[in-house]
Amino acid sequence: MSTDTPPSAPSASAADRYVAVQRSDEFAGLRRTLRGFIFPMTVAFFLWYALYVILSAYARDFMGTKLFGSNINVALVFGLLQFVSTFLIAWLYSRFADRKIDPVADRIRAEIGEVGHEHGPRG
Repeated sequence: MSTDTPPSAPSASAADRYVAVQRSDEFAGLRRTLRGFIFPMTVAFFLWYALYVILSAYARDFMGTKLFGSNINVALVFGLLQFVSTFLIAWLYSRFADRKIDPVADRIRAEIGEVGHEHGPRG
């Protein structure tokens, strides 16, 4: 018979800490901040993409308008701009996360005692 503490005891206190963090105002603010960026940017991107698809399907004359030379038309430019907007959104999110999300997440992580268990490139 062993007198060691069962392994579930430490994880129970860790679970309690995670629940407490999840219920904290700081964590709620972090989620609100993240949603404030993610949802509008996602809606904007989907609307931009839907515009491209709808114009490609129903405004063929407009999308076929030649802009440069004989092969560069509005549809090609819009298609390339889909890639540009994707990279722009990724860059904007990276800047946003560095300024608004990461400092708060690091502070929360430190409060629950996981400083030595960080994940990601900085960890």
